[in-house]
Amino acid sequence: MARTFPVPVVLACGCAVALIGLGLRSAFGLFQTDLVEVREWGRDTFSLAFALQNLAWGLGQPIAGALADRYGTGRVIVGGAFLYALGILGTAQLESALALNLMFGVVLGLGMSASSFTIVLSAFGRAITPARRTLAFGLGTAAGSLGMFVFGPLGAVLIAQSGWYTALLIFAGIAMSMLLFAFPLQGRSEAPDAKEQSLRGALGEALHYRSYVLLVIGFFVCGFHVAFIIAHMPAYLRDLGFGAQLGGIALALIGLFNVVGSLVAGAIGQRMSKAYALSALYLLRAVVIAGFVLLPVTPASVIVFSALMGLLWLSTVPLTSGLVAVMFGPRYMATLFGVVFLSHQIGSFFGVWLGGIIYVETGSYDMLWWIGVLLGVLAALVHLPIRDAPGPRLAAAATAAR
Repeated sequence: MARTFPVPVVLACGCAVALIGLGLRSAFGLFQTDLVEVREWGRDTFSLAFALQNLAWGLGQPIAGALADRYGTGRVIVGGAFLYALGILGTAQLESALALNLMFGVVLGLGMSASSFTIVLSAFGRAITPARRTLAFGLGTAAGSLGMFVFGPLGAVLIAQSGWYTALLIFAGIAMSMLLFAFPLQGRSEAPDAKEQSLRGALGEALHYRSYVLLVIGFFVCGFHVAFIIAHMPAYLRDLGFGAQLGGIALALIGLFNVVGSLVAGAIGQRMSKAYALSALYLLRAVVIAGFVLLPVTPASVIVFSALMGLLWLSTVPLTSGLVAVMFGPRYMATLFGVVFLSHQIGSFFGVWLGGIIYVETGSYDMLWWIGVLLGVLAALVHLPIRDAPGPRLAAAATAAR
C-alpha cells in the first residue's frame, strides 16, 4: 500500500508544483520579441508555436488525468517535469520553425499537461474533505498565480542581465525541481469494484449531463482570455513604446492579485452558487477588457488593468473544478476536469494564434480585444443555467442512503 502523507504536506508540495508549472509558463511571452528577432521569424510563427503548446496541453490533460487516476499523481508529475525541461532546452537550442513547433509547442505543452495545477487539484480532491475542497482548490490555484508574480519579473530580469538563451536554460533547471515535490502526491483513485462506476461510465455520464457540457463550453472563454494576454501583452506594450519591464510588471501584478482572487473565489464557492459566481466573473472580465481598450494606455492604466484582471484571472479554476467535484465526486476528477480543461486550452489556442494572425493582417491587436469582450458576455450567459448540485447518479445514491 502506498504511503499516505499528512494533508499539510500534500498541500505544500502540490502548491510548489503549481507555482513552478504555471509560473514558468506565464513568463514565456517575455521571450517572444527576442526569439522572433534572433531567429528571423514573424510574430505569427511564434504565435502558432505558442498556440500549439496550449493545444497540446489541452489534448494531453485528459490523458494525464486518466494516468494520474490510474497510476498516481506523483508518477505523472515526474514525467511532466522531464518533458517540461526538455521542451525548454529544445527551444533554446534548435533554430527552425518546425523545431519551435515541436519543442516549444508539442513537447512543452505535454509536459505542462502532466505537471499542471489541474493534476495537483485532483490530488487535493482525494486528500481534502468535501466541506473544504473548494477552498483547497483555491489555495492550489493561488499558488500557481503566485508563480506568475515570481517568474514574470524574474524572467524579465534574467533576460535583461543574462540574455534570453541563459534565461531559458535556468528555466529548464527550475522545471526539473518539480521532481522534489512529486512523491507526496503519489495518491490515485481506487480501482472500482464490479458495482462501482468505471472510467468509461464516468465519461459517458458527464458528457450526457447538460450542466457539465455548459461548463466545458464556458471554460473555452477563460482559456481564450488568459492565453492571449500572457502571449501577446508584453509585445503589445512594447509596440506602444513601453519597455520590456512593464510587460514583466503586468504579468507579476496579474499573478499577485490572482492569489487574492483565487482564495476569495474558493471561499465564495463554499458559500454561494459556483455557477452564478462564474457568470458574474466572466461579465466583469468583459467590462475590464472593454475599459482597458477604450481608455488611453499608460503605465498607470496597465497597472490598474493587470490588478483587476488578476482578481478575475484563474479565480475561475476553484469554482469550475469545484463544480466538477460536486457533480461527480472526486474519483475521476483528474480525468473529468481534464476534459473541461481541454476546452480551456482550445480557447487558448485560438486566443494566441488569432492574436498573431490579426496582428500580421492589421498591425494591431484591437480586434482581438473586442472579441474577448464579446466572449466574456457569452460566457456569463452560458453559466447561468448550470446546476451547482450533484449529478443524477450521486443524487440518487444520496437519496437511497437516507
